[in-house]
Amino acid sequence: MLSRSGFLLALSCLTATPALAGPSLDQALKLSERTPAFVARDSVRHPLEELQFFGITPTSNVVEIWPAGGYWTQILAPYLRDQGTYTVALGPADIKKQSIAKLQATHPDIYGAVKTTRFDAENLNFVPADSADLVMTFRNMHNWMEAGNAPQMLEAIHKVLKPGGILGIEDHRGNTSAPQDPQAKDGYVRQAYAIQMIEKAGFKLVGSSEINANPRDTAQWPKGIWTLPPTYALGQVDRAKYAAIGEGDNFVLKFQKVGN
Repeated sequence: MLSRSGFLLALSCLTATPALAGPSLDQALKLSERTPAFVARDSVRHPLEELQFFGITPTSNVVEIWPAGGYWTQILAPYLRDQGTYTVALGPADIKKQSIAKLQATHPDIYGAVKTTRFDAENLNFVPADSADLVMTFRNMHNWMEAGNAPQMLEAIHKVLKPGGILGIEDHRGNTSAPQDPQAKDGYVRQAYAIQMIEKAGFKLVGSSEINANPRDTAQWPKGIWTLPPTYALGQVDRAKYAAIGEGDNFVLKFQKVGN
């Protein structure tokens, strides 16, 4: 038989307010607040499958590097709002465009919990060391290569991850028949080249996915990756041709932090 104190304790457990739970990933994708142009690209970018591949959970401490217009922010912010931690590490272009600040001002109920920090060659200590479960960056490695600081950026990311933490990275896959331009001026990075560089920074490749593969992309276009949609760097020139090819062929890689 329970004592009076034991009964009260049990009763309090039964009547306690349940822990907050945000939307599932699938529900976050369906939120009406998402930008329609972003939603239209889901069939190409496969956000649900990619985030599941990286192993995200509602309680993860997640850092997204260089969020640009906020495609992933509009999914991750509501998903992680109540139980996880979501930090966006802003690069120079992000700060200039202020896309994340505008989201926070427009929908503070969704984006108010998003943490912001700055991450570039002059700001490498952007979040506490050994704090993140998962760091993700989408189509940014070629930018670091062009700036000549990719090794430093990767080493800084390695530092902020917990031991065994995950780095998820996506970028435009270069043609293996051509040598890799160290500056990736056409926006393409050969997958083997990327793996070698990332592992040199202290990571181990633990998975790869072909969810964003596009065999029609030869990675040899007049204006590089930006020839293809959604950019269409040539304007109306051969637009139908490039629309039929579709968005670039992208590798999706999953790495684990090794060492300290």
